[in-house]
Amino acid sequence: MKRPQRILLKLSGELLAGSGGHGIDEDVLSMLAAEVRDVHALGVQVGVVLGGGNIFRGLAGSARGMDRVAADHMGMLATVINSLSLQHALEKLGLFTRVLSAIQMDQVCEPWIRRRAVRHLEKGRIVVMAAGTGNPYFTTDTAAVLRAIEIGADVVLKGTKVDGVYSGDPRQDPQATFFPRIGYMDILNRDLKVMDATAISLCRDNRLPLIVFNVGVRGNLVRIVNGESVGTTVGD
Repeated sequence: MKRPQRILLKLSGELLAGSGGHGIDEDVLSMLAAEVRDVHALGVQVGVVLGGGNIFRGLAGSARGMDRVAADHMGMLATVINSLSLQHALEKLGLFTRVLSAIQMDQVCEPWIRRRAVRHLEKGRIVVMAAGTGNPYFTTDTAAVLRAIEIGADVVLKGTKVDGVYSGDPRQDPQATFFPRIGYMDILNRDLKVMDATAISLCRDNRLPLIVFNVGVRGNLVRIVNGESVGTTVGD
């Protein structure tokens, strides 16, 4: 892969929790911010979408009897908290950063407007896109792919805790097979838990490349942007 000009980095909320499993680990946050800084220094425009599972997961709330729409809105607000935290960490490193939210909250961050987001990227700012799609029943994975398409990103980079896509969870199944490359339909047919089916289908329909990699290994993000084979590439 040639060096992309614009990327969309998807990070789960669980990553921010670190070993604690809940809340925000400042050391993890600083490491992720440093990874983004290093890629940005290469001249790459960076958009970021964060999950909110370290604070509140809408689907889990629904399973406990909460109204699904209300629970999903709470999950969206959790992503705003994470996004503001990442903005703080990035700005400590001297990076100009904007948070754009699909749920309007003018006193906290800017509203999601596609043209405004693209303009920020063109000016060299990091754009963190919060609150998912603004709609219940859609995951932040789907939001990440949607935003990537809207801003014209060259690739979606999904940072995880494992090295890429496996036939099963390698943390539970030592016999799980690693896939250096896999097709969109293979993921759907095998029901691999890479992203939800809507996100994978959006990637497939728009021929948007997806790379799944271990973001916890320092320098992996730069290696991918520089064209090295890291993680799993998902495509046709």
